[in-house]
Amino acid sequence: MSKIDLKKLDMRISAAQDHLLSLQQKEGYWAGILEADVSVVAGFIPLLRILGARDVEKEKKAYNYLLERQNPDGSWSLYWKGPGSLDVTVQSYFCLKMMGISPQREFMQKARNFILEQGGIENANTYTKIILALFGQYPWKDLPSIPPEIIFLPDKFFINIYDFASWTRATIMAFSIILTLKPVYELKPEENIFELYRDKKNIYSGKAAKNKNILNLESIFIILDKAFKLWEKTPSRIKVGRKSALKKAEDWILAHQEQDGSWGGIMLPWLFSLVALKCLGYTNEHPVIRKGLKGLDDFVMSNENIIILQPATSPVWDTAWSLIALAESGINGDYAALKKGADWLLKKQVKISGDWKIKNPHVNPGCWSFEFYNDFYPDIDDTAIVCHALNLIDFDNSYAKNEAIKSGINWVINMQNSDGSWAAFDKNNNKKLLKHIPYADFITPLDFGSPDITGHVLGVLGQLEYSKNFKPVKRAISYLIKNQEKDGSWYGRWGVNYIYGTSKVLQAAESLKLFDDSLSPALNQALRKAQNWFQNCQNKDGGWGESCDSYEAGAYIPLNESTASQTAWAISGLLASDKNDPSAERGVDYLINSQNENGSWDENYYTGGGFPGAFYLKYGLYKDYFPLLALLKYRKNYK
Repeated sequence: MSKIDLKKLDMRISAAQDHLLSLQQKEGYWAGILEADVSVVAGFIPLLRILGARDVEKEKKAYNYLLERQNPDGSWSLYWKGPGSLDVTVQSYFCLKMMGISPQREFMQKARNFILEQGGIENANTYTKIILALFGQYPWKDLPSIPPEIIFLPDKFFINIYDFASWTRATIMAFSIILTLKPVYELKPEENIFELYRDKKNIYSGKAAKNKNILNLESIFIILDKAFKLWEKTPSRIKVGRKSALKKAEDWILAHQEQDGSWGGIMLPWLFSLVALKCLGYTNEHPVIRKGLKGLDDFVMSNENIIILQPATSPVWDTAWSLIALAESGINGDYAALKKGADWLLKKQVKISGDWKIKNPHVNPGCWSFEFYNDFYPDIDDTAIVCHALNLIDFDNSYAKNEAIKSGINWVINMQNSDGSWAAFDKNNNKKLLKHIPYADFITPLDFGSPDITGHVLGVLGQLEYSKNFKPVKRAISYLIKNQEKDGSWYGRWGVNYIYGTSKVLQAAESLKLFDDSLSPALNQALRKAQNWFQNCQNKDGGWGESCDSYEAGAYIPLNESTASQTAWAISGLLASDKNDPSAERGVDYLINSQNENGSWDENYYTGGGFPGAFYLKYGLYKDYFPLLALLKYRKNYK
């Protein structure tokens, strides 16, 4: 018997439904604000100057935003209430100086002290140093080389550009031009940040990586880099093919621009692709530059005081989850708002081949991306969840719906990795050697399969009535059993972290009817161990919360506060394994009592993954649709 007041629960579910419906855009989609750390804005402002698009109004709001997010010790963090980050703090300090802020201001002095205590610019990552090098604040010669000739490596060569993750690939192509041409955009003397060096000798000599162990893989790449640098010093007449390599890299960048002016739908390759083209002499009147600059406006969120630059947008992901939450919570599948959202999703299906086709040439497209426009890089997670959402909605044209789902699921199934897992964007993007490239300190170079996406895909296949004996399903289950953590949890690559991954796997097991499978005692043991893990990491207030620190620790790190989205994931996972789990009931009680009057929940913490250890995300709607789904899952037990 439930200890929850079911009448109150129904009121909370209704309020959450109404609030989520109120967030739908007139075109039919949902899109919450996607926020990262302040370095997205802090890097944007200087690069706008390179691009000849300086905006004083944006700078004023960026100043307010940076001050609002500064920590008491003068630093800036990678995520809400996280420890200070050297790189985010260096980039923020540099941005403020470029906006004319005096280094004598108290908050600047505190930031400078923090940076110097952390080792100064010398200890910053490669990305930070590239930004500084563009303005003469770090020597180009001490940055890792990316020779543009890598574009000549054949697709079947043991290492080529298509062996990198999609986000890394697009960024590397831009960097190959920038690091070859080594442009320097002059600053006023008062804008320099040489005071951030621990040792002033490093202003012009940098701090090159050293190979302490010749057998270490990182050392091999350092030796290769030294060889590249010797090659760079040779006369131009000897570097046969350099001009054609730059031209081919330029053509690759031009060919990969999206309809909205972006590259890959994300900020990092977008901004640096524009910078690369500017290095090649493109003016702001060129259609590609004009389109790229105009598209940036759609990623900027601002009010009268601050500006936030989204690193990407999430309309497809948010729309699919919103439709599922509303449809599963009792709103009829032919309700006009739901049909409008589903129609919008149907129109966003990607029917052309992207980069994924290089490694998987025999599969037809029919997939979805995360953003408004990203035809080159659709992803498995979004395609799976859209198919689930469409399946719940009544269409006037059921044939179009069924064909879309059929082609989408066919694409997903054929993107399965050889180890049985699914990754985000590519198939078998897992050459571990590339984990050790010099740029891995700021951008994840590979797109490994992960338990969270694998669990998610399995859950959708179960919803679409695929059998647990279907060969791809059996291979995926085997992968999950092999990759369970010792404590019973599963890693979550794209949501923080073990709470997210474990929830996805347990919900997949429910969807495929895997619990108490007499033919698989190993699976039963793994699932019960995961259930116990959830129970053991519950907070005293009934909720759950996990820190982004889990990624660097390689193990679950409690947040010591509860978040709405992570509590919802834990509830959904527990109820998948036991409809009467008392821990889940306590979690439901937490969500009921923490809900706002408008039907939403508060959530400042970052619960989305990005580049673990370097970049995290806060999804604006995670606090709305995931708690609704969790409350609904509990309520269904008492109908």
